Amino acid sequence: MFSIKMIIMPFSPPSIPFPQLAILALLLLSLSACSDNGDADEGNDNDSAERQTPIAAVEVTPRDLSRNVSLSARVEPRTRIRLASRISARVEQVLAEEGDRIEAGQILAQLDVAEEEAELERAKADRDEADLEYERTVSLLDQGNVTEVEYQRARAARRAARSEVLLWETRRDFGTVITPRDAVVTDRQVEIGEAVSAQDVLFELVDMSDLVLRLGVSELDVVHLEVGQTVPVTLDAMPALPLEGEIRRIFPTADASSRLVTVEVALPEDAETQGVRPGFLGRVRMAVDHRPDVLAVPASAVGEEDGERYVYVVNEDRLHHRPVQTGVTRGNWTEIAEGLDEGDIVLATNPIDMQDGQAVRIVGWRG
Repeated sequence: MFSIKMIIMPFSPPSIPFPQLAILALLLLSLSACSDNGDADEGNDNDSAERQTPIAAVEVTPRDLSRNVSLSARVEPRTRIRLASRISARVEQVLAEEGDRIEAGQILAQLDVAEEEAELERAKADRDEADLEYERTVSLLDQGNVTEVEYQRARAARRAARSEVLLWETRRDFGTVITPRDAVVTDRQVEIGEAVSAQDVLFELVDMSDLVLRLGVSELDVVHLEVGQTVPVTLDAMPALPLEGEIRRIFPTADASSRLVTVEVALPEDAETQGVRPGFLGRVRMAVDHRPDVLAVPASAVGEEDGERYVYVVNEDRLHHRPVQTGVTRGNWTEIAEGLDEGDIVLATNPIDMQDGQAVRIVGWRG
């Protein structure tokens, strides 16, 4: 018979090789980490309202928001004289050329006045005869040989004869063309031997000591100008010569088609001696609507809600809603009339997506 022996061994857990044990440990650590991440995500959701939004800001400082306008016009003499003939005659002499400087009373041309001279001599003879007749009538009146009516008729005839002499003396003098003031001849339109008619222009004269620019200014800008105001003038022909003009007059009405108002700017009296000539193109860049030191913020920083304008002021890393009163806008900047003080820090971008009390972090500056 066979005998069966049972051997009872003490129990021990199965042995796990080291590689499999390491993998098991990593799995346990991963499960633990996932549990920790779930807890962290819940904490981040609770703190999302305090997350700081990056923004650009600007410090409120005084700025010059005056509006500048650029205008141009030709230099021209304020006084221009078109000297015309006052009789019909032939030109005997021309005594002035373009560019000549002439003085008041100087003769520029002489016209043929032979006919006027002849008529003057006839008038003088008639005057002498009327004088004799008047004297004879006076003598007879004293003797009582003529009536008062005859005396009055003789006196009137003498006056008429004398007036006729004055008339032909004046017409004779019209043959001498003289300048009425100191000037420069800019145009001569007559030659010796030409026949001219009354009112034909013979010479053009200008006063070179009184040069001006006549600028066309918009009706929106002219209201900010005044007589006596000084303006800087530069000339294309002489860019290195700075001139200071003065507003001499502002025309009372605007041009019907262009809606521009003429503003006359007088150049310095010595402009001609410095080389300035009529016809040069002058340019004026001047400030209108002066606003030299006003508080301003970027135009994009101003929001509007229910008819009220506002900005966001940055204080202790938070936005604070601030109502403001605005003024003019010049370019990218808007004037703040009320609501802000110099040195305030303001959100520099569109505030439409921001909220009062929102946490922010300044990452850039404007201005």
